[in-house]
Amino acid sequence: MKPPRAPLFLQRETYRRRRIMDAARILPVVGFVLILLPVLWTRGRALSTASEAVYLFVLWLVLILAAAALSRPLRAALKRDAEAAERRASPAPDEGAP
Repeated sequence: MKPPRAPLFLQRETYRRRRIMDAARILPVVGFVLILLPVLWTRGRALSTASEAVYLFVLWLVLILAAAALSRPLRAALKRDAEAAERRASPAPDEGAP
């Protein structure tokens, strides 16, 4: 029998960044499903075209705001990671001097 594996430890910032990336990936799928809801509504009862149009434009606005809300922390986290990678890749100031 195999011994149990030690739990995987992820830093809090890395974990949050990955969850934000997951939410950004699933947002188009959720939007697609929500856009298809009026098709299901019209089978049971007759809704006006105006109410469906209002629903679609409000949904469109909500999806844009959700994408903006997800992109701000993700952009900041990715920028911090890129700066840290540049610092690790560049030589220290003492090493280049003769």
